[in-house]
Amino acid sequence: MKIDPSTIKELAQLLEETGLNEIEVQDGDKSIRVSKGGGMIMAAPGLPAMAHSMHSDPTMPQSANLDAPHTIAHSHPGAVTSPMVGTAYTSPEPGAAAFVEKGDTVKAGDTLLIIEAMKVMNPIKAEKAGTVTHIMVNDTQPVEYGDVLMVIE
Repeated sequence: MKIDPSTIKELAQLLEETGLNEIEVQDGDKSIRVSKGGGMIMAAPGLPAMAHSMHSDPTMPQSANLDAPHTIAHSHPGAVTSPMVGTAYTSPEPGAAAFVEKGDTVKAGDTLLIIEAMKVMNPIKAEKAGTVTHIMVNDTQPVEYGDVLMVIE
């Protein structure tokens, strides 16, 4: 895999700007992960990126999660999790109303929030219809891959 040094620098700068500890970018069957604590790890072609995520690597330092509602929500069948590392935005632009609020009813395909990753806005859509019972992120909050964003029942 050819490594572009400017990409590494851009990822490192994004880590500093967002306050995140790790970021991973995937292009087809190749991925690059930059981590403040673990350096850079390249995934072998054909291996899923999740196999290299911080949550499944016991050698990476991990912080304890003492937030009980988050733990409960993570195992909930209606948990909406982050598919990427980035910054969560709960509204389409600053000062605008949030896409959804606690108690709102959503349909499958409705936009719940946006995650910005590498200056690309990625809409996170509801996979099923239901009622938003928990919103676990605040506007402009950094999120990691797999973080629970909200719960839809």
